[in-house]
Amino acid sequence: MASIAKIARRSFLIGSAAIIGGVAFGAYYVSRPAPNPLKPGDGEAALNPFVLIDQNGVTLFAPRAEMGQGVKTSWAALIAEELDAELDQVRVLHGPAAKAYYNSAFMADALPGKGYDTSNFKHSIGEALGHFGKVLSLHGTGGSTSMKDGFKRMRLAGASARETLKQAAAERLGLSRSQFSTAKGAVITPDGTAIPYADLAIEAAKLEPVEAVLRPRTEWRLIGKSQPRIDMVEKATGTAEFGIDVRLKGMKFASLRMNPRQGGGMKSYDATAASAMPGVEKVIDMGAGVAVVASNTWLAMRAVEAIEVEWEDAPYPRETHQIFARIAKAFEEDPNSVMRDDGDAGQLPSGATELKADYQVPYLAHATMEPMNATALLERDKLTVWCGNQMPTFTQSKCAAEAGLDGEQVDIRTTYLGGGFGRRVEFDYAVLATRVAKEMPGVPVQLTWSREEDMRHDMYRPGAMARMRGAVKDGQAVLLDGKVAAASPTHQAMQRLAGFTPSGPDKVQVEGFFNPPYAIPNFRMAGHLSDIEIPVGFWRSVGNSFNGFFVESFIDEMAHAAGTDPMAFRLDLARREWAPAAGVLEAVKAMSGWTGSTPEGTGRGVAMCYSFGTPVAEVIEVVEEDGTIRIAKAWIACDMGQAIDPAIVKAQMFSGMAYGLSAACFGEITFADGAAEQGNFPDYDALRMHTMPQTEVQVLETQTHMGGAGEPGTPPAAPALANALFDLTGRRARQLPLMHEFDLLV
Repeated sequence: MASIAKIARRSFLIGSAAIIGGVAFGAYYVSRPAPNPLKPGDGEAALNPFVLIDQNGVTLFAPRAEMGQGVKTSWAALIAEELDAELDQVRVLHGPAAKAYYNSAFMADALPGKGYDTSNFKHSIGEALGHFGKVLSLHGTGGSTSMKDGFKRMRLAGASARETLKQAAAERLGLSRSQFSTAKGAVITPDGTAIPYADLAIEAAKLEPVEAVLRPRTEWRLIGKSQPRIDMVEKATGTAEFGIDVRLKGMKFASLRMNPRQGGGMKSYDATAASAMPGVEKVIDMGAGVAVVASNTWLAMRAVEAIEVEWEDAPYPRETHQIFARIAKAFEEDPNSVMRDDGDAGQLPSGATELKADYQVPYLAHATMEPMNATALLERDKLTVWCGNQMPTFTQSKCAAEAGLDGEQVDIRTTYLGGGFGRRVEFDYAVLATRVAKEMPGVPVQLTWSREEDMRHDMYRPGAMARMRGAVKDGQAVLLDGKVAAASPTHQAMQRLAGFTPSGPDKVQVEGFFNPPYAIPNFRMAGHLSDIEIPVGFWRSVGNSFNGFFVESFIDEMAHAAGTDPMAFRLDLARREWAPAAGVLEAVKAMSGWTGSTPEGTGRGVAMCYSFGTPVAEVIEVVEEDGTIRIAKAWIACDMGQAIDPAIVKAQMFSGMAYGLSAACFGEITFADGAAEQGNFPDYDALRMHTMPQTEVQVLETQTHMGGAGEPGTPPAAPALANALFDLTGRRARQLPLMHEFDLLV
């Protein structure tokens, strides 16, 4: 991991479980497989990293973090499908931090192009490029990639395991493997006898894994059908272990305060009052802040607040208006990217009507329900860290550096995540826990951030601005010319994670800006990078989260300027560009009964965004009630090509929309004297159960290639709502959050 920056610069230019008497199977499309992280002892056997079969049955080591998106269930279904096991026979654990668990879908998404125009040949290049993730140890969850990554790999692992177990039975009985079948976790002999997989595990471990072809879609039992969530019982009964639930013998508890002006240091502190509090064991200088170790978390939080600290200033402007003035200056510089420049966007077509609009969106916190936390135990030459995280290998290497150890001496135990949304791609919480553990050798210490500390020390979704220019003629869009300015989450995150800043066009900053699937003949979109030093990172749907609002709000303005129904306007553009985009619009039109007119006191808006390989259209309906505006109904249609579990896809679309609507209505991080002003949910509200709209979701499967599900529901939410509010009130929202301009039900 220490050489990742060198590798990237030179080469890329364009949980745990005891294994007793078991055998593991896996599959790779690589010439030199990564080392198997499962290390069997006496009487134990492990062939490859993903599937373990022992006396307990089938265990899947899933390297993608479960943060509510249902990955444990879907990955288990992929394994069970080919292995001929029932879903309730599969136990799922998170694999250890390891090169073998690289995410093969990360790299493909970085290829040039709009995404929806990817040919089969280019798709195959992306799949091949994906295995470069092994070189970089890209063991991680994010980018709506989990199913794209696992769809073939897990089925191949299951198929190989199935055939190897059949071969073990064949050699035991002196027969041909073709004479055996499998069902419900057992090999079936020619005479109908069922031999449980567990009984064949040790014999299978002595064999070379058998390569096997995947079953055709017509024979699928589980894929494409909704399954009971594997994690549901644990979460419903309170037995699921999140990072904050970890309890170890002799554990101590800690909390911390870091400089609220991020990037600034600490001049001095006085811990006299805190040190005198009964139960406080230690006050630790954290460099840019302080931590307290105590007998319980609440005491640690109270004690750390009692410390008097003098902070240094931040390296960025002190006030919100100054920050956005600095962002706007990026428009004066040459663009970092112009990834779409079709036709002649600089020339207004003859007879066309021109319109312009400026938009602005705020910084946003991730606001995960479980605040940042980690438990660390440092013993002589070993560090163990328990935490919810999205990037185990990066977390491992950063904690190792903090502890002065090699990566192999650090064990990362990935728990359930109480919300990720990109925040737990970062590693700061684990490194800070390691810093505390260094002062308490041999003692497990759980470091828990207060809600305020969490929200004020986020790697925010960047504030962004857009300048849009368009033209309409004869009821159609004939020109779209846009500029977006924002700091780069990719540049900052890669600097933190890998120690280098990628060169070339920043595709993530303009995703959803340059590649809406609309046929507009003169189409130019430019991305301008701001150098502002407020920490920013990956927030659910990343650049799409603000670009969806900019583009779909302006498309709506163009439709009204053209005198065309907004749904019909989009359908015309989408049908001429890409059929799946038109398909989701047609679906929400039918679902919502869209007619183009709404009764008094009701407003409707539509938006369609393409992100992470999936087009999503949403219709939002708002109603005026007792002097306030309520979001009453929502309709969502998505097309991700292949839905492994339709119920989970629907839940993800609903979740993504709810996250987007919450941000659109109430979300903002503002700054005063260099510090974030919002610190808790009273300052940073979200939709509640009584404010959530009645929602219907339809999952289409017409695409050739599989798209993502975790994030694509978020980008259309804000523009669909803003467009609905325009329909209701006649006021066009060009700045978020909407609570400042509209009286929304809270």
